[in-house]
Amino acid sequence: MVTVLEAATAAPAPAGPVTAGPVTAAPAAAAPAAAGVPPDRQLLMYRAMVVGRAFNRQATAFSRQGRLAVYPSSRGQEACQVGSALAVRPTDWLFPTYRESVALLTRGIDPVQVLTLFRGDQHCGYDPVTEHTAPQCTPLATQCLHAAGLADAARMAGDPIVALAYIGDGATSEGDFHEALNYAAVRRAPVVFLVQNNQYAISVPLAKQTAARTLADKAAGYGMPGVRIDGNDVLQVYRAVHDAAERARAGHGPTLIEAVTYRIDAHTNADDDTRYRPAGEADVWAAQDPVDRLERDLLAAGVLDRAAADGIAAAADAFAGELSARFSAPPTGDPMQMFRHVYHHLPPHLREQSERLAAELAADGQGD
Repeated sequence: MVTVLEAATAAPAPAGPVTAGPVTAAPAAAAPAAAGVPPDRQLLMYRAMVVGRAFNRQATAFSRQGRLAVYPSSRGQEACQVGSALAVRPTDWLFPTYRESVALLTRGIDPVQVLTLFRGDQHCGYDPVTEHTAPQCTPLATQCLHAAGLADAARMAGDPIVALAYIGDGATSEGDFHEALNYAAVRRAPVVFLVQNNQYAISVPLAKQTAARTLADKAAGYGMPGVRIDGNDVLQVYRAVHDAAERARAGHGPTLIEAVTYRIDAHTNADDDTRYRPAGEADVWAAQDPVDRLERDLLAAGVLDRAAADGIAAAADAFAGELSARFSAPPTGDPMQMFRHVYHHLPPHLREQSERLAAELAADGQGD
């Protein structure tokens, strides 16, 4: 099994959340929020973001080659995904959408397993229980309810875990989002709701989804804190999610975080973003590219030098090459899998079908 990163080390001491003002185009550049984040941790984030960018390139190439049914790129959102995934403990649960591939890589999940959903082999390529990561969710906002439910069950059981629910700005228009936040707030469930405001719900801009001043403002209606951060600054994301997770773990309930970022690529490879995005808009946001920003900051601070940066880039390219080679192998599956993990005791009609299929596979030499 190929992993991208070693297990995350202990998080630094909490610092106050960093908020950002209203965004008219790209978020204003800010000095890195490096206080309390050790240099080796910053380098870990940088490496994960560079590898994540290489993964996005390779997966996009797979989709153009017809080797994936669809791929939703997260290019431009690497800071949100890497910073948040490293801010929580390995035992905490992630509840991703279909766009959180880089967060899953950062958690150490095999990249081939991450892409299983998009190839269409299975609904989920990894073991959610082992990875403490729910299956990538395609319906909008339903994972918010799952996160709230698991977190509340953990609270009642005295299990000190936190659920981190990833949400796009479009999902904040769904009823499940509101129900999950209301439930989590009333129950003081240990959940962090991270909204990656990438400006568009497929083709619908944020201004056509909500009249609220910010998405973080919605938190007040549920009685929880709302924090707005620069989602292209990985250190701001890391600190905000870490603080919210520790607040939740201490029994103080959920937090809503709005991370302002931008989806550089189209919604998926099947989308034509030129039909709804103004020409040049993506170029404005590309100037705030999170990978480039962190690299400049680390070079300026002496945490990174050019030789090390080049080495990390070469390692990321090698990672992508290995992924391409491994992905060339045709998927294998066990037809009997369809009868597992739904019922503890199969009902009679499914037991009969299972036995018939097992007999046919055995006759064809495919049985266990």
